[in-house]
Amino acid sequence: MADLNIQGLTKRFGGVTAVEDVNLHVADGEFVTLLGPSGCGKSTTLAAVAGLDRADGGRIQVGETVYFDASRGIYLPPEARNCGLVFQSYALWPHMTVAENVAFPLTLRKVPAAERKRRIEEVLGLVEMERFAARYPHELSGGQQQRVALARTLVYRPAILLLDEPLSNLDAKLRDRARAWLAELRTRLRLTTIYVTHDQIEALSLSDRIVVMNGGHIAQIGTPQQIYEHPADPFVADFIGTTNFLPARVVDSTPAGGRAVLELADGQRMEALSESATPAGSRVTLAFRPEQMLVARPGTEPAGGSVLATRVTSRSYVGGQWQVGLDLAGATLRLETRQPPSEDELHLWLPSTGGILFRGGADVTA
Repeated sequence: MADLNIQGLTKRFGGVTAVEDVNLHVADGEFVTLLGPSGCGKSTTLAAVAGLDRADGGRIQVGETVYFDASRGIYLPPEARNCGLVFQSYALWPHMTVAENVAFPLTLRKVPAAERKRRIEEVLGLVEMERFAARYPHELSGGQQQRVALARTLVYRPAILLLDEPLSNLDAKLRDRARAWLAELRTRLRLTTIYVTHDQIEALSLSDRIVVMNGGHIAQIGTPQQIYEHPADPFVADFIGTTNFLPARVVDSTPAGGRAVLELADGQRMEALSESATPAGSRVTLAFRPEQMLVARPGTEPAGGSVLATRVTSRSYVGGQWQVGLDLAGATLRLETRQPPSEDELHLWLPSTGGILFRGGADVTA
């Protein structure tokens, strides 16, 4: 195993800059997910590490081996990089059995027959596919084919594992099972891994750290909990999970770490924690999660928050809970609750320390 260092990575396609000045260090044995919308640069970054796309600038090093260095004219072709790569398409040879598919990279590397047999048995056991060694790909489910593709990658012991949306071809239930299985496998392997996905559930449940990308740049790097609970900007807050955005004006100047008094468009006032100093009159946006709101019943609301009047605009049952659309001072909010509101107006309680205050408007453009 080895660590990965990416410094100043830049890639252009004609006049379009797909990735610009990306810097990332992945520790030995760390599982890092590149997450973002289509066109954000995550797959381009992975392709540059694999050598499938030659970058225009920057440096890529795995362990002691420099894969790419634009300033020194170094570029190792894909076959010279000890990377394991699994695509969305599993690309299994249809005329080969499971064992023969897994053996293929070892045959290319001229690994002796006895060692080849031992490694195939070992890796098929690791992915729990030893019983299917004699079957052909068309005799396997999508999830089983995915395991074979991963086994074929692991069998030659790559220094780094690159996974490009490997679960996207599976249906919802198979994807859930495959995600749970992959989480267990990564705990056992501790192999340095870059995982590309646009699925936030995969990113949150599998990763040691998440790299959120937008427009070819890194928007934020952090643990799943850091990314979810402390998004760096409105884009990250909007992309990860469900977020409500509430425009407001700061009533009184507030020091960093103080509680700002906010006035909404309809004149209602509330409190919110301000991590930075906010002068009076500043336009701000409060971002908060649906689970941070509570329906306020007279005399039952907790201390340390604000009670606000809202209007119910929609009710949707999504299995186990209701998603309720609300209008608050012209902003559209979403509330999640087990019981649907019977009235058309609701009072909500928001904790003063629950949201994140961003200066200006909420630009969530991807």
